[in-house]
Amino acid sequence: MPTYEYLCNGCENSFEAVQSFSEAAIDKCPKCGGEVRKLYSNVGVVFKGSGFYKTDSRATPATKSESKPEVKTETKATPKSKEV
Repeated sequence: MPTYEYLCNGCENSFEAVQSFSEAAIDKCPKCGGEVRKLYSNVGVVFKGSGFYKTDSRATPATKSESKPEVKTETKATPKSKEV
């Protein structure tokens, strides 16, 4: 259940209340009985896993050595004759 922060307009008392989404908002201050309002603040968001950073999906550019395929030369070994 979310935690909401309230501020009294009369006595400036700040308090928090844990309420479900279906509950009605608190309209009276528990300290003085005055009118209250909900305070909204920034929420910290943490993205976990891969794919959230611009470097995750970037293709690495080909370098000059990678653009030319390597030519491999094979040397065949000649079989040695057996002397008896």
